[in-house]
This record gives sequence, C-alpha cells and structure tokens, in this order.
Amino acid sequence: MSDLSNLLLLLALAAVVGLWLKLSAARERAVREARQQCQQHGLQLLDETVGLRAVRLRRINGLRMLERCYGFEVSIDGHDRESGRLWMIGDALSSLSLPTIELLPHEEAAARNTTVASGNVVPLRPRNRSN
Repeated sequence: MSDLSNLLLLLALAAVVGLWLKLSAARERAVREARQQCQQHGLQLLDETVGLRAVRLRRINGLRMLERCYGFEVSIDGHDRESGRLWMIGDALSSLSLPTIELLPHEEAAARNTTVASGNVVPLRPRNRSN
C-alpha cells in the first residue's frame, strides 16, 4: 500500500509542476501582449510585468473556455501610474482595458512643446484623441 500512496503523491506533484509551467508560459505571453499593446497605444508599461487577477469560464461558440485576466500598470506621461487589464483565452487577446487621458487645451500645448526630460523619465508622445 505504501507503493501506491507514493505513486499517487508523485503523480499529484507532477500535476502541480505541469500546471505551474503552463501558467508561467501563459503569463509570459500576457507580458508580451501587454508590452505590444502599450507600445501601440503610446503608453509605458511599468515594472515590465503583469499579474493574474481573475480566471473565469466564458462560453464562445457553445464551448466553455477559461479566460484569464491579467492586471498591469502603465504610465501615460511618465508622471502617473494607471492600471490596465487584459483578458486572454489561450494565446489570444480577448479584451483590453487601458486608461484614457483628457488634456485641457493649455496642457495639450505644453505637452507638444516638452522636449527636455528630467531624471530617468522617458518622455512619451501625446496620445491621439481619435483612439
């Protein structure tokens, strides 16, 4: 009986390790997707990382699939910290939530004329309002 319990324990350990490896690979895909979306929308991905926030079942074409929600933080102008989220099903991005910015007219003009960076902050181009 001891051999059977050792075998079951070994199988459970192998299942946990396999699940951890699969979730780590999914998280790396989410980091790449967050980096790509931030670059596309003119945002700076802070800390270069994402964190798993939620997992839910979602019905797509009659099939139930797991959808993972990852949270991350971005900066619009280098002086702020806003939260963003992305939802992924498998390797595909299913939804994205990014912060928006509303500039007053005098702030917009100042943002266009800013050319000097202070400290270690990388200046970003102003966001296009049509997005």
